[in-house]
Amino acid sequence: MESPKPVPCLADYGDVVGPEVIEEIRVLARRVEGRRMQNINSTPVGGGVAEILTRLVPLLNEVGVQARWDVMRGDNAFFAVTKAFHNALHGNKETITDQMLDVFRATTAMNLQHLDLGDDVIWIHDPQPAGLVDKRDQAGRKWVWRCHIDVSAPDPRVWNFLEPWIRRYDASIFSMPEFARQLSIPQFMVTPSIDPLAEKNRELGALEITAVLEKYGIDPQRPVLTQISRFDRLKDPLGVIKSYQLVKRRHDCQLVLAGGGATDDPEGAEVLAEVQKAAADDRDIKVLLLPPFSDYEINALVRGSTIVFQKSIREGFGLTVSEALWKGVPVIGGAVGGIRVQVIDGVTGFLVHSPEGGARAAARLLEDAELRRHMGENGRSHVRQNFLITRHLKDYLLVMLALEYPEDDVVTLQ
Repeated sequence: MESPKPVPCLADYGDVVGPEVIEEIRVLARRVEGRRMQNINSTPVGGGVAEILTRLVPLLNEVGVQARWDVMRGDNAFFAVTKAFHNALHGNKETITDQMLDVFRATTAMNLQHLDLGDDVIWIHDPQPAGLVDKRDQAGRKWVWRCHIDVSAPDPRVWNFLEPWIRRYDASIFSMPEFARQLSIPQFMVTPSIDPLAEKNRELGALEITAVLEKYGIDPQRPVLTQISRFDRLKDPLGVIKSYQLVKRRHDCQLVLAGGGATDDPEGAEVLAEVQKAAADDRDIKVLLLPPFSDYEINALVRGSTIVFQKSIREGFGLTVSEALWKGVPVIGGAVGGIRVQVIDGVTGFLVHSPEGGARAAARLLEDAELRRHMGENGRSHVRQNFLITRHLKDYLLVMLALEYPEDDVVTLQ
């Protein structure tokens, strides 16, 4: 896949992370230069995986890895199945029928027929394309299953269906130790990342921010609470509305719920309709369905926000949290998944367990501008140290190198 906008070169990140980090990446890249790496996921737009690959694949190519990105094919029936799988792997109760399993098998077989597989390392992202490993003996030297979601307590029927495929990979990658399963294959831990130079994260001027807010009918002179997410029940947009309603009893404020859809998420339209219904009687709630690549608008909406919510009920990692923290905005997040390593409670934001908890945290932040400023500074520093794309690039290069030396505890770089 190609990025819709030009991607900066590696040297451009030196001003953000320092020249030493850039040199370290170049030294490491020389050890895997010329290797071919194929990434496969289930959607070209929507969600963190697609965003990461859009930025990471060009950087891998720049440092000498011949990286490409392919998207598996699937119809509405397949994506309805994989959405149910996604929810079930997060621990939700789902009805999984034999017919659904047959749809997954048939779509996997179809993709095995048309996908060109055969690179040095084949990087399979998440459960949807996991069955492609059936071609392991005919294509590719190393296969890696990169799981971006929390499978620590999955529905047994779905996990038992997928696990025979997972065991055939050469390695797995999880975002956090808490997300992983007990597996017989090597496991690596790599947290996701954001690109500080991307359109969604670059610096914007005050006039640019104000213009976007006013475009969507948001008053820049009044506090703004915002959640940027796909319209997904696991993101709890209705819970965010309830938090806002409780806060508004004491504080004049506005709420923005903005997001887009993804081709592999058939529930999005239904959830959007529920949110629009819940917000219909309050002109201070703006529900924005943004088209793909609305990165500039999202950037301005977050920078114009007083507080950002990510009140998920379940979460893989939640890169919208890092995006907000990078912009110096405190975050109120659900105490789940990867939000817990981004929001340091009381330091970069607040972790909450209910709409009432979200309302209390928001009221405290609205009442204390100095606390908001301090948390914003802490959040930007936390992201710089842990969640930028340069660290992600380095980690993937290290995994590639480790796969070439499976018996060695130490690999010397020269």
